[in-house]
Amino acid sequence: RETVAATLTEAGWDGRDIATALKSFAEIEFPLPVPRPRPYLSPREVLTYLVLFVALYDSVYNLCSITFEFINRHFPDPLQHVPAAYSNDAIRWNLASLIVAFPLFLLMFHKVNAATARDPTKRGSRPRKWLTSLTLFIASIAMVGDGITLINEALGGELTVRIVLKVMTVAAVAGGTFAYFLWDLRKEEKA
Repeated sequence: RETVAATLTEAGWDGRDIATALKSFAEIEFPLPVPRPRPYLSPREVLTYLVLFVALYDSVYNLCSITFEFINRHFPDPLQHVPAAYSNDAIRWNLASLIVAFPLFLLMFHKVNAATARDPTKRGSRPRKWLTSLTLFIASIAMVGDGITLINEALGGELTVRIVLKVMTVAAVAGGTFAYFLWDLRKEEKA
Protein backbone atom coordinates (compact mmCIF):
# COMPACT_ATOMS: atom_id res chain seq x y z
CA ARG A 1 0.00 0.00 0.00
CA GLU A 2 2.83 2.36 0.85
CA THR A 3 4.53 1.59 -2.47
CA VAL A 4 1.32 2.23 -4.40
CA ALA A 5 0.73 5.49 -2.49
CA ALA A 6 4.32 6.63 -3.15
CA THR A 7 4.01 5.76 -6.85
CA LEU A 8 0.71 7.66 -7.15
CA THR A 9 2.24 10.67 -5.38
CA GLU A 10 5.16 10.58 -7.79
CA ALA A 11 2.71 10.44 -10.69
CA GLY A 12 1.10 13.69 -9.47
CA TRP A 13 -1.98 12.38 -7.64
CA ASP A 14 -3.54 14.49 -4.88
CA GLY A 15 -3.29 13.06 -1.36
CA ARG A 16 -7.06 12.89 -0.88
CA ASP A 17 -7.48 11.10 -4.21
CA ILE A 18 -4.82 8.60 -3.21
CA ALA A 19 -6.57 7.92 0.10
CA THR A 20 -9.90 7.46 -1.70
CA ALA A 21 -8.36 5.14 -4.28
CA LEU A 22 -6.64 3.03 -1.62
CA LYS A 23 -9.88 2.75 0.37
CA SER A 24 -11.42 0.99 -2.60
CA PHE A 25 -8.97 -1.90 -2.17
CA ALA A 26 -9.24 -4.51 0.56
CA GLU A 27 -6.48 -4.54 3.16
CA ILE A 28 -5.31 -8.12 2.71
CA GLU A 29 -1.94 -9.74 2.20
CA PHE A 30 -1.74 -10.40 -1.52
CA PRO A 31 0.85 -9.29 -4.06
CA LEU A 32 -1.76 -7.43 -6.17
CA PRO A 33 -4.38 -4.96 -4.92
CA VAL A 34 -7.78 -6.62 -4.55
CA PRO A 35 -10.75 -4.30 -5.09
CA ARG A 36 -13.54 -4.22 -2.54
CA PRO A 37 -16.99 -5.08 -3.82
CA ARG A 38 -18.76 -2.07 -5.26
CA PRO A 39 -22.34 -1.32 -4.36
CA TYR A 40 -24.72 -2.79 -6.89
CA LEU A 41 -27.04 -0.28 -8.57
CA SER A 42 -30.43 -1.94 -8.58
CA PRO A 43 -33.70 -0.51 -9.89
CA ARG A 44 -35.16 -1.05 -6.42
CA GLU A 45 -32.44 1.14 -4.88
CA VAL A 46 -33.08 3.88 -7.45
CA LEU A 47 -36.81 3.69 -6.74
CA THR A 48 -36.23 3.83 -2.97
CA TYR A 49 -34.10 6.96 -3.21
CA LEU A 50 -36.41 8.64 -5.72
CA VAL A 51 -39.41 8.07 -3.43
CA LEU A 52 -37.40 9.31 -0.44
CA PHE A 53 -36.27 12.53 -2.08
CA VAL A 54 -39.55 13.28 -3.88
CA ALA A 55 -41.36 12.86 -0.54
CA LEU A 56 -38.79 15.23 1.01
CA TYR A 57 -39.25 17.85 -1.73
CA ASP A 58 -43.06 17.58 -1.51
CA SER A 59 -42.97 17.91 2.29
CA VAL A 60 -40.66 20.91 2.21
CA TYR A 61 -42.69 22.69 -0.48
CA ASN A 62 -46.01 22.13 1.27
CA LEU A 63 -44.62 23.06 4.69
CA CYS A 64 -43.41 26.39 3.29
CA SER A 65 -46.64 26.91 1.38
CA ILE A 66 -48.91 26.29 4.36
CA THR A 67 -46.72 28.55 6.50
CA PHE A 68 -46.99 31.28 3.85
CA GLU A 69 -50.80 30.94 3.89
CA PHE A 70 -50.89 31.43 7.67
CA ILE A 71 -48.52 34.40 7.39
CA ASN A 72 -50.79 35.90 4.72
CA ARG A 73 -53.81 35.46 6.99
CA HIS A 74 -52.18 37.06 10.02
CA PHE A 75 -50.40 39.84 8.10
CA PRO A 76 -52.58 40.52 5.04
CA ASP A 77 -51.43 42.76 2.22
CA PRO A 78 -54.00 45.58 2.05
CA LEU A 79 -53.48 45.90 -1.71
CA GLN A 80 -54.08 42.25 -2.42
CA HIS A 81 -57.42 40.61 -1.71
CA VAL A 82 -57.40 36.83 -1.67
CA PRO A 83 -60.79 35.19 -1.22
CA ALA A 84 -61.01 33.11 1.97
CA ALA A 85 -62.17 30.10 -0.06
CA TYR A 86 -58.93 30.15 -2.07
CA SER A 87 -56.84 30.36 1.08
CA ASN A 88 -58.82 27.54 2.70
CA ASP A 89 -58.40 25.35 -0.39
CA ALA A 90 -54.65 26.01 -0.45
CA ILE A 91 -54.28 25.14 3.24
CA ARG A 92 -56.38 21.99 2.82
CA TRP A 93 -54.28 20.88 -0.17
CA ASN A 94 -50.98 21.60 1.61
CA LEU A 95 -52.13 19.78 4.72
CA ALA A 96 -53.31 16.75 2.71
CA SER A 97 -49.96 16.64 0.91
CA LEU A 98 -48.07 16.83 4.20
CA ILE A 99 -50.21 14.08 5.76
CA VAL A 100 -49.23 11.76 2.90
CA ALA A 101 -45.71 12.86 1.96
CA PHE A 102 -44.08 13.47 5.35
CA PRO A 103 -44.83 10.03 6.86
CA LEU A 104 -43.71 8.49 3.56
CA PHE A 105 -40.46 10.45 3.82
CA LEU A 106 -39.95 9.31 7.44
CA LEU A 107 -40.66 5.68 6.52
CA MET A 108 -38.24 5.72 3.57
CA PHE A 109 -35.64 7.63 5.60
CA HIS A 110 -35.83 4.99 8.35
CA LYS A 111 -35.64 2.18 5.79
CA VAL A 112 -32.57 3.69 4.10
CA ASN A 113 -30.80 4.36 7.41
CA ALA A 114 -31.51 0.83 8.65
CA ALA A 115 -30.14 -0.65 5.40
CA THR A 116 -27.06 1.57 5.64
CA ALA A 117 -26.47 0.54 9.26
CA ARG A 118 -26.58 -3.14 8.22
CA ASP A 119 -24.36 -2.59 5.19
CA PRO A 120 -22.17 0.57 5.34
CA THR A 121 -21.18 0.13 1.67
CA LYS A 122 -24.67 1.37 0.79
CA ARG A 123 -23.49 4.87 1.75
CA GLY A 124 -21.61 4.82 -1.55
CA SER A 125 -24.84 4.42 -3.53
CA ARG A 126 -24.79 6.47 -6.71
CA PRO A 127 -28.49 7.43 -6.62
CA ARG A 128 -28.02 8.54 -3.01
CA LYS A 129 -24.99 10.68 -3.88
CA TRP A 130 -26.64 12.22 -6.95
CA LEU A 131 -29.91 13.02 -5.19
CA THR A 132 -28.09 14.35 -2.13
CA SER A 133 -26.06 16.64 -4.40
CA LEU A 134 -29.22 17.72 -6.21
CA THR A 135 -30.85 18.48 -2.86
CA LEU A 136 -27.86 20.58 -1.79
CA PHE A 137 -28.06 22.44 -5.10
CA ILE A 138 -31.79 23.13 -4.78
CA ALA A 139 -31.45 24.21 -1.14
CA SER A 140 -28.56 26.54 -1.98
CA ILE A 141 -30.54 28.13 -4.82
CA ALA A 142 -33.50 28.60 -2.45
CA MET A 143 -31.24 30.30 0.11
CA VAL A 144 -29.64 32.56 -2.52
CA GLY A 145 -33.08 33.49 -3.86
CA ASP A 146 -34.23 34.10 -0.31
CA GLY A 147 -31.33 36.48 0.32
CA ILE A 148 -31.99 38.28 -2.96
CA THR A 149 -35.67 38.68 -2.03
CA LEU A 150 -34.77 40.12 1.37
CA ILE A 151 -32.29 42.61 -0.07
CA ASN A 152 -34.61 43.59 -2.94
CA GLU A 153 -37.52 44.27 -0.57
CA ALA A 154 -35.26 46.22 1.81
CA LEU A 155 -33.81 48.34 -1.01
CA GLY A 156 -37.32 49.03 -2.32
CA GLY A 157 -38.47 50.16 1.11
CA GLU A 158 -41.11 47.43 1.13
CA LEU A 159 -39.72 45.26 3.90
CA THR A 160 -42.72 44.22 5.96
CA VAL A 161 -43.24 41.75 8.78
CA ARG A 162 -44.95 39.52 6.23
CA ILE A 163 -41.90 39.45 3.94
CA VAL A 164 -39.46 38.95 6.83
CA LEU A 165 -41.48 35.98 8.14
CA LYS A 166 -41.59 34.38 4.69
CA VAL A 167 -37.85 34.90 4.22
CA MET A 168 -37.22 33.40 7.66
CA THR A 169 -39.40 30.40 6.78
CA VAL A 170 -37.46 29.67 3.59
CA ALA A 171 -34.14 30.28 5.36
CA ALA A 172 -35.05 27.86 8.16
CA VAL A 173 -36.37 25.09 5.91
CA ALA A 174 -33.81 25.39 3.10
CA GLY A 175 -30.97 26.07 5.54
CA GLY A 176 -31.91 23.11 7.72
CA THR A 177 -32.17 20.82 4.71
CA PHE A 178 -28.85 22.07 3.35
CA ALA A 179 -27.10 21.71 6.73
CA TYR A 180 -28.35 18.17 7.29
CA PHE A 181 -27.43 16.84 3.85
CA LEU A 182 -24.05 18.60 3.87
CA TRP A 183 -23.32 17.04 7.27
CA ASP A 184 -24.44 13.64 5.94
CA LEU A 185 -22.25 13.99 2.85
CA ARG A 186 -19.20 14.97 4.94
CA LYS A 187 -19.84 12.07 7.31
CA GLU A 188 -19.80 9.79 4.29
CA GLU A 189 -16.51 11.25 3.02
CA LYS A 190 -14.87 10.66 6.41
CA ALA A 191 -16.06 7.04 6.55
